[in-house]
Amino acid sequence: MMITAALITGHENRLERDSHKENGSDTTARLSNFLREVERRAFVTARLATHDEDEAMDIVQDAMLKLVQKYSGHPSGEWGALFHTILHSRINDWHRRQKVRNRWRVFFFADDNDDEFQPEEQVAQTQFLEPEPQLMQEEMSTIIQVAIGQLPLRQQQALLLRAWEGYDIAETAAIMKCSEGSVKTHYSRAIHSLREKLGDQK
Repeated sequence: MMITAALITGHENRLERDSHKENGSDTTARLSNFLREVERRAFVTARLATHDEDEAMDIVQDAMLKLVQKYSGHPSGEWGALFHTILHSRINDWHRRQKVRNRWRVFFFADDNDDEFQPEEQVAQTQFLEPEPQLMQEEMSTIIQVAIGQLPLRQQQALLLRAWEGYDIAETAAIMKCSEGSVKTHYSRAIHSLREKLGDQK
């Protein structure tokens, strides 16, 4: 994945204009390092949520681009929360669009002779793609990736932000734009579901 270099190169002038807060070249280097550090994990997060590698790549690119365009002048300590807020907002947007698209597909391809046809109950499902074995071999096993990919979206987000990215409950709630109680509920359900799915493979 080589998203970072293109994003930084394309916006160096903007970063230089922000040099009244920090040295422009130093900001460019720090932002480039930050994006490289989060790029792979962000891609996996988006792929688990979409089950589609191309869509995941687009989401990550879009989130990185917005961070560079809108928030490069912010203190570097804020970049993590800002980036993950953008990333998960883009994932939510993608799911909303998919629901609309899938609903239309059902209408177009459903059997008109089926009197009991209920389109809202027959939204097309996306097949989960097998992840590349090497993608997260140091951080998360393939079995766990598959199990997380089967969780509801909000449970995925709470789990990955809390357990993988290391955000606390308040930070996770801000990123997910929900209450701290909702974060606790989604996280608890995700853990419970994973324990049931993994069983004696833990």
